[in-house]
Amino acid sequence: MTRPLPRDPVIRELVVRAQRAQLSRRGLLGGLGVGAAALTLAACSPTGSSAPTAATDDSDTDPTLAWANWAAYIDEDDNGDYPTLERFQDETGIAVTYDIAVDDNNTYYGKVRDQLQLGQDIGADLVCLTDWMVNRLIRQEYVQELDLDRIPNSSNLVASLRDPDFDPGRQFSMPWQGGFAGICWNKEKVPGGLESVSDLWDPSLRGRVGVLSEMRDTIGLIMLENGVDISGDFSSDEFMDAIDVFSQQVADGQIRNIKGNAYLEDLKSEDTLAAICWSGDITVINAEAGDKWEFAIPSGGGTLWNDNFVVPIGSSKKSNAEDLIDYYYEPEVAAEVAAWVNYITPVEGAREAAAAIDPELAENQLIFPDADTLARASIFRGLDGTEESDFNSAFQAVLLGS
Repeated sequence: MTRPLPRDPVIRELVVRAQRAQLSRRGLLGGLGVGAAALTLAACSPTGSSAPTAATDDSDTDPTLAWANWAAYIDEDDNGDYPTLERFQDETGIAVTYDIAVDDNNTYYGKVRDQLQLGQDIGADLVCLTDWMVNRLIRQEYVQELDLDRIPNSSNLVASLRDPDFDPGRQFSMPWQGGFAGICWNKEKVPGGLESVSDLWDPSLRGRVGVLSEMRDTIGLIMLENGVDISGDFSSDEFMDAIDVFSQQVADGQIRNIKGNAYLEDLKSEDTLAAICWSGDITVINAEAGDKWEFAIPSGGGTLWNDNFVVPIGSSKKSNAEDLIDYYYEPEVAAEVAAWVNYITPVEGAREAAAAIDPELAENQLIFPDADTLARASIFRGLDGTEESDFNSAFQAVLLGS
């Protein structure tokens, strides 16, 4: 995951486009035993005649918090502890249960949707999910409105992320990290490296390629390879052309696995030697398992996305959650997280704080990308209801048939 966005106007515009596009980044549904049409219907169906009521906040009498997040998405020491989170607990007295519970936006939503609809506790008081999924949760009234007075460090949010179309004024969400989707490979097994998405289809990699279960990243990269502007007014035919490529590579056995964050284990085990992947993850597994993998934004372009904090409607710990969000918007804390996760932080001042930790860190283009790097990435545009239903059905049909 990544870092702060400088105030350069070019960068700002790119990120504004990213927010408007309501990008995404994960989506595996295989193995759930549910039909693609049913999954799409469940994802898009309305909540009913009445919205659930937010739980009563009992943070004053119960200093606890459960935080659900993605794998490899927070600073971690050699003992498996989370230094910044440990300090937060020491400073506030709030005991935090950190749960690596999100492998994919859709699968996580599928697990908690029924409880959200009833306004029940889902076992998490704070969850980090991608823009397009947060858009859905806000629309369905499944998340609680934040009290920004309790998050004074929210003023450190970079200007380009303060007013996204899906949450004007950031009433219901605050960004956690952002990043790129691109390609990666095992440098020992693929010594020549890769430049394009098409390189993944080389016969020498047959049965050793992994792709992401996130539609907007996997199909987005294929569309970019086809010369399609995924942030623009692309057609259904252009989307389906990419689905055809994806489907053919699955049918031919070129693609071995389609996964969310679990794709990292396939890379480590060498079950896959190359993959469509997320930028910060590769830095993390290189640190954990040796410097064996390389990440690149492919020649056709990469995708750009953000994940966001939200408080589920059934959480009774909203104030505790707001305290944690405020803590992670301190530039020094944000820089420490960025140094570990290697994703784009949304916190103004984090780059300068990172330079104090390690000057080279502040120049890392996957953490603090400049205008040239951002110009190589595109945001998958927002979809209307018909497109979301049709495109998801087509993508899930390949997943369920794989």
